[in-house]
Amino acid sequence: MLPPVVQRALAGPERREGLLEVVLDLGRVPEARYPGRVLALGNDAIARSDLAAVLQRLGPFGGDNRAGIERTLHRISAIRNRTGDVVGLTCRVGRAVFGTVAMVRDLLDTGQSLLLMGRPGVGKTTALREIARVLADDLQRRVVVIDTSNEIAGDGDIPHPAIGRARRMQVARPELQHQVMIEAVENHMPEVIVIDEIGTELEAQAARTIAERGVMLVATAHGNELANLIRNPTLSDLVGGIQSVTLGDEEARRRRTQKTVLERAAEPTFPLAVEMHSRHRWLVHRDVAGTVDLLLRGQPTHPQVRELGGDGRRVLRDDGPARPAAPPAWAPAAVPPRRPGPAPLAVVPLPDPAAPRPAAATAAPALPALRVYGVGLAAQQLEEAVRRRQLPVQVVEGPEQADAVLSVRGQLGRDPELRRQARDLGLPILVIKSDTPHQLQRAMERLLERRRGGGGTDGEEPAAPARLDDAHAALEECRLAVEQVVLPEGRPVELLPRSEAVRALQAELVHHYRLRSAVFGRGLQQRLRVFPA
Repeated sequence: MLPPVVQRALAGPERREGLLEVVLDLGRVPEARYPGRVLALGNDAIARSDLAAVLQRLGPFGGDNRAGIERTLHRISAIRNRTGDVVGLTCRVGRAVFGTVAMVRDLLDTGQSLLLMGRPGVGKTTALREIARVLADDLQRRVVVIDTSNEIAGDGDIPHPAIGRARRMQVARPELQHQVMIEAVENHMPEVIVIDEIGTELEAQAARTIAERGVMLVATAHGNELANLIRNPTLSDLVGGIQSVTLGDEEARRRRTQKTVLERAAEPTFPLAVEMHSRHRWLVHRDVAGTVDLLLRGQPTHPQVRELGGDGRRVLRDDGPARPAAPPAWAPAAVPPRRPGPAPLAVVPLPDPAAPRPAAATAAPALPALRVYGVGLAAQQLEEAVRRRQLPVQVVEGPEQADAVLSVRGQLGRDPELRRQARDLGLPILVIKSDTPHQLQRAMERLLERRRGGGGTDGEEPAAPARLDDAHAALEECRLAVEQVVLPEGRPVELLPRSEAVRALQAELVHHYRLRSAVFGRGLQQRLRVFPA
């Protein structure tokens, strides 16, 4: 297809080895591009007659300004002037490379949807092509390839053998890709759909619709890594979508963030994701939902590093160093407040010298999980409250399995039999006003305190743990908080819960630093908060 002068320049095998693309621009010397270098082909510039001869041998260009050579994987893309005339061609060499699927062969057996990401030229389409072949031929799945630019299965009506027994659906215009995706599911009963370059919001919505119908998706998307998709409002739905959430005061203090944070809105369309950093080094996220949650909180992620050794074998590195995930510009922690106000509360988890150590001979055995039965409360609500605070609580399905009963006000009155059963079993009953997450967490913390303190059903306040009365540990905690946070950073600090006598000692120490303090909380949760001057 190329001009004769270019054909002669590329005649030698050494010139074709590793060739990526040939660039023909009007009025310029043609170029051959290889990995990491560019080679000029001759000394003569390309004329209009050279471009016209190439266009005459090619088929028609599609709506994406691409053409191909029938039953090959080559791709020719055009650059046009303002009147629509072709003034440049990028002739990309297409090859069916085998062996790349070994990097993710185990992921295909899971049946979960897989998303590939990486910079242009890293081999996403090559990997997609071989994945389609393995799914169709080796795993005997019904595979349909949505080939928008004929880049996966080549030009012409007969698909390239590189995709095996997989079927190929062509797309008339790129903007219709999302419609062809839905059509493939409705008309051809696929078990797997393979898509190259999901790039619009309609295509992202179509991908979620397909995934919700139980069809496995294998696709590529624009973006070098998972964090790029989170920042991309068009494609963020592929990894669950992002929404703004307002936290309660206590939850914001626990997370040490502002009250308005970003959280994942839904389950990801693709539970598995691969970042292709090079042809021989891929990073695999086996839990996209968990990774997105960590990225939104500015915490480090732990992708599985997979490399292809010199002998062609895959090398796994699960215990490698965590990738740094410092809060980026879009993370809540990096967003400055819109108007001046009081400094955010700093909850500093300082070490408690009085806490029992595992090696101590007198260490008490860990108590089993507290079994709680909820009345008028969804089990999912209770489990979410337990998970958020990492409480040693197990949600059970009946009072006969429970250690305590938790009820919303008014619910027990509608079921006197259940109340009688709880009384016969000797189960304490705690009634809360509403089923908000904060109320549920506080209620289960009170039940745990009651059990640790050995309180009975008479409603007496359980005895305070011994650590609340360790004056030395409390004063050291207060000194560190004042000298490391309050004074240098000007931020308030909330100390650990202490008894009244110990809180008085802490308040006196704070006064010596010429700072203010106040008591917050109720019962055993009363604690001192230290404010900057």
